[in-house]
Amino acid sequence: MVPVGRRDKLPAGSADGTLLDLHFDNYFWQTFVPQMYSQTHGIDEKAAYDLVMSKNLAARGSLDWYCLDYWEEELKLDVKGLKAKIKHKICIRPNVEALLRELHVHEKRVLLITNAHPSSLAIKMEHTGISDYFHERISSHSLKLAKEHHGFWETLKELEPYDPERTILFDDSLPVLRQAQREGIKHLFAIQKPDSQRPELTSEEFPQVEDFFHILPSTLKDREQ
Repeated sequence: MVPVGRRDKLPAGSADGTLLDLHFDNYFWQTFVPQMYSQTHGIDEKAAYDLVMSKNLAARGSLDWYCLDYWEEELKLDVKGLKAKIKHKICIRPNVEALLRELHVHEKRVLLITNAHPSSLAIKMEHTGISDYFHERISSHSLKLAKEHHGFWETLKELEPYDPERTILFDDSLPVLRQAQREGIKHLFAIQKPDSQRPELTSEEFPQVEDFFHILPSTLKDREQ
């Protein structure tokens, strides 16, 4: 999501769990959707939860896993409408806006590269009001590849030419970070606690960001003085 160097160098990143609290999506899929499935289809809530989680597991690792159109057909629910219904639960992570503002001051090109379905992304951007901070907002659905899939980051260059040596990627997904590493992106950072209501990640595979305040250009400059 953040570049190194001059304005002509590009960054990459994601929304859920990185810029936004992942708690919204975890609550949506693991609590709210099973509840709505139970009510809509007239089955026990525990059975609805088991069914939704089983379908979730079967789709995991594919682009369908992120696709709201797929889930509307699979679950026979208005998934987009349900997301909009609880959009008040969407929260920006601490100091995200401060970081985005400072990156613009330093003339960095800031991209939002996300696996979120375009409909989901639109709801989140409208609710949070952070859309204008990004020079481009690209859903992996437009590339027909999820970010953790082989070739995603090379394919991205066709839309947004970038230098992997001068690009920073913040992401809450280890598979995404590993794939970016395989494709040559040099500066990779994980998020220590993607979901504010769940424990921190324990992996030391990539440096972790606890709070974006700690990596603000102004904060780093003060430390150097």
